[in-house]
Amino acid sequence: GPGGGGAMEAKGGFVLANLAEVVERVLGFLPTKALLRAACVCRLWRECARRTLRARQRIAWVSGRGPGPCPLRAVSPRFVPPLSLPPCPRTPCPVSLQKVHVLPQTVLYIADAETFSGHEESHEQKKARKRNSKETALALEKLLPKRCQVLGLVTPGIVVTPMGSSSNQPQEIEEGEAGFALLFPKIDGVKIHTFHFSKDVKNRVFDENKFAEAGLKNNPDLRVVLLFGYNSWKSGATRFLHQIVNPLNEKSIILAGGQVESFTSLTSENAHAQPGDACGVVGLAFSGPQIQSATVLLDQDVADERTAEAAMQRLKAANIPEHNSIGFMFACVGRGYRHYKTKRNMEADAFRKFFPNVPLFGFFGHGEIGCDRIVTGNFVLRECNDIKDDLLHGYTTVMTLIHFGSTK
Repeated sequence: GPGGGGAMEAKGGFVLANLAEVVERVLGFLPTKALLRAACVCRLWRECARRTLRARQRIAWVSGRGPGPCPLRAVSPRFVPPLSLPPCPRTPCPVSLQKVHVLPQTVLYIADAETFSGHEESHEQKKARKRNSKETALALEKLLPKRCQVLGLVTPGIVVTPMGSSSNQPQEIEEGEAGFALLFPKIDGVKIHTFHFSKDVKNRVFDENKFAEAGLKNNPDLRVVLLFGYNSWKSGATRFLHQIVNPLNEKSIILAGGQVESFTSLTSENAHAQPGDACGVVGLAFSGPQIQSATVLLDQDVADERTAEAAMQRLKAANIPEHNSIGFMFACVGRGYRHYKTKRNMEADAFRKFFPNVPLFGFFGHGEIGCDRIVTGNFVLRECNDIKDDLLHGYTTVMTLIHFGSTK
């Protein structure tokens, strides 16, 4: 009857202003940016929004690839889109963090060198390309939460799982522009730290006290360390990397990573003040008693589908839970379709065959770090032999699986 609509609106307003269960159910459908806006409505909505955010502990990611120029240089990239800025008009279908359902505390983004350096090939443009890379990195950091740890890397090629579902087929992108960003929210029982060790040209001996400052020493909950060396062409770079890897190799932890072209972001310090030709190591340290992980090494002899799948079977045999897990692939630029006789995506396909619901990320680089190693359910390292494995390789692939514990 007359006035019935108003009565219904009044009842709806009463429900949304007083019943926390209903409000929390409704807010659960909102992406993070909209959820943060809704939290400003009233005290009830703020508390419901906080509980909703605390429950969102699954890792998310955004990714993108060509054809055409990557919109990263328009500072509204497909794979690290803005939190608060409007979509760039130069991007036809921009993906925005407005659609992401996590609030990132740590971000690892990796882009191919072409994306960051531009298309200029002449030597006269070298300085301009370097300046554009830093400007792009700074712009990306400003688009993420201020308290967010950000580690950005530049590599020759990318391994990425397309957005939408963890069951999407991972892709080895050896040519063309591409990139991804892994968004780590606050996860109960898990701590993630970024770190950076730069080679000191005045001191040949590395100060191992820096390990403690980075959470890599006297930390019984340390489980996984992802290491990335940069500017490996510099004199002394390999020796410096050994100084970092060897002490960590004595611990019951998983070590994996590789040599990248450069790093562009590290918000824990003023990384942009580093000399452009310096060499060093950056990385992520994962700590928490619930973390489980395993790595396998695909050596030079792994050159066909059968032997690649045999390596994935070793990784599968670690019995690492697949829910709330992510995979990493660190491969040599000499592998890929050239190594497998023009057959593309061989190793990523082999991973997906055994781990159909685990997203895979990584890169093609200039050297690999890792070995066959497992942290089992009781968190005891099980090695393949009685001596410490050599962790530095070339012309290989390191596959890593990391599990962050059960989710509610």
